[in-house]
Amino acid sequence: AIAHEILTQEIELMPGVAETLPFLAEKHELTICTKGDDEEQNRKIDRSGLRPLFAHCAVVKEKRRETYEQLADVRGFDVSRTWMIGNSPKSDINPALEAGLRAVFVPHTRTWTLEHEEIRDPFGRLVIVGQFSDLAQLFGAQPL
Repeated sequence: AIAHEILTQEIELMPGVAETLPFLAEKHELTICTKGDDEEQNRKIDRSGLRPLFAHCAVVKEKRRETYEQLADVRGFDVSRTWMIGNSPKSDINPALEAGLRAVFVPHTRTWTLEHEEIRDPFGRLVIVGQFSDLAQLFGAQPL
C-alpha cells in the first residue's frame, strides 16, 4: 500500500516552475536530466505534465562530469552556451561545471542533505538565483 501511494502521489513542483518553464521552452531548447530508476523517473515526468516542454528527457543512474559530457555530445550542445539549472551542488552544479557547461544554482530548502557540497566554480561560469522564476529574466532578456 505504501509503494502504491508513492507511485500515485501528486507531483509537487518547486514554486515558479509551472509558470517559468513554458516561457523558457518558447525561447530555448530544454533537456531534462534526472537520476534514478528509468521507469519511475519517466512516470514522474509524465505526471508532472511538463514533458511537452522538453525536447529531450534523459534518466541516468548518476550525474557525474562524464554524464554531462556525454549528454552534450549526444545532443550536439555547444558546452560554452549550455546551462545546467539545478538545486543540487553535488549532482547538478559541480559536475556540469567540471564538464565545461555553465550552471545556474537555484537553492531549495528541500534539497536532500546528501546532495549538499561546496560549489566549485574556478572559471566563473556560475549564476545563483533566489528562486526559479528568476530564470525568466536571466534567460529571456537576451541570449546568453
